[in-house]
Amino acid sequence: MTDSFEDNDAFASAGLRLTVDLGALVENWRDMARRSGRARTGAAVKADAYGLGIEDVGEALYLAGTRDFFVATADEGVTLRLYAPDARIFVLCGIWPGTERLFFENDLVPVIASEEQLTFWMSVLADYGDHPCALQVDTGFNRLGLPVEDAIALANDVSRPASFAPVLVMSHLACGDDPANAMNKQQLEAFRTVSAAFEGIEASLANSAGIFLGSEYHFDLTRPGIALYGGQPVNGTANPMRPVATAEARIIQIRSVRAGETVSYGGAQQLTRDSRLAIVSAGYADGYMRSLSSGGVPLRQTGLPGGQGFIAGHKVPVAGRITMDLAIFDVTDIPNHLVRAGDYIELFGTNIPVDDAALAAGTISYEMLTGMGLRYERRYISDEAEE
Repeated sequence: MTDSFEDNDAFASAGLRLTVDLGALVENWRDMARRSGRARTGAAVKADAYGLGIEDVGEALYLAGTRDFFVATADEGVTLRLYAPDARIFVLCGIWPGTERLFFENDLVPVIASEEQLTFWMSVLADYGDHPCALQVDTGFNRLGLPVEDAIALANDVSRPASFAPVLVMSHLACGDDPANAMNKQQLEAFRTVSAAFEGIEASLANSAGIFLGSEYHFDLTRPGIALYGGQPVNGTANPMRPVATAEARIIQIRSVRAGETVSYGGAQQLTRDSRLAIVSAGYADGYMRSLSSGGVPLRQTGLPGGQGFIAGHKVPVAGRITMDLAIFDVTDIPNHLVRAGDYIELFGTNIPVDDAALAAGTISYEMLTGMGLRYERRYISDEAEE
């Protein structure tokens, strides 16, 4: 007797589905490369490639020509190395005791961001021999990095060991997504001073938003992140990037509810008309945040509307509070025959931009993408156009 379950398509039957368009991802990277002018263009693939899968995303970008990658941790770098065999992989959180072998065995480049890391790195070089590193400088973000004056002193220190030879000096913009913010110019001038002190060493300042600030921010290497994944890189402007991720949830049940009844926990939404409600298999455990609820959460008190889904050519609002595993959408305005149990509703993607979903949740696209959780069945597609 043959197993009747062998031919089941896991994606077709999944309660939650995530489609990742690798063709759109690659085209977004090429767009960033064009905008970067003479600078090389790397890629930030930290946090499992912003939640979309470092293996598939890393390989697609590598095959497209990316040769400089940025991850957060050494473990991420070890995984990526399998898919980007001769790329430079920079580890943004640097090196710590116990991780040395990972860096040397997998040819990872630690980003040195503090005096403590610098001291430890010097001792590692003494034990293991020469190895490339990068130097992070804080030009005003007040996050990671040596202060500007300390970095310049290090550059001019004639007693600095010859084995300490950074291949990249970098900093990070605090307000790049706001082109009019004066801090951008302040950081640019500070970084110019640092890069001049490290003459002959490549420099990198621009993230996704920084690329749009113009060529003076590009230096030798740009490192786009959110733009690659379809997120809006600059506030207050039309998003030029192609959508990459589409998240969908199955409709488990459609309920008919009378006017005056309430929906979900706390009875936070009272229906003003007879309604049809679609209960779908996505909740805050899947990154579909409780703050997207139509009522009963603090964000709704600001007047900002709740989340929306997309099905059968229509946008439909969230009804009531989102729970751990379930969300409810009001599908009353869609003809009955167009929406049935078992159908899928788009949570964000080609019809609900991830930035719009994030705004309704009171957050940013970065958090929407990286917070999706493990229950999505993933499908990777590629529709690359000819180069």
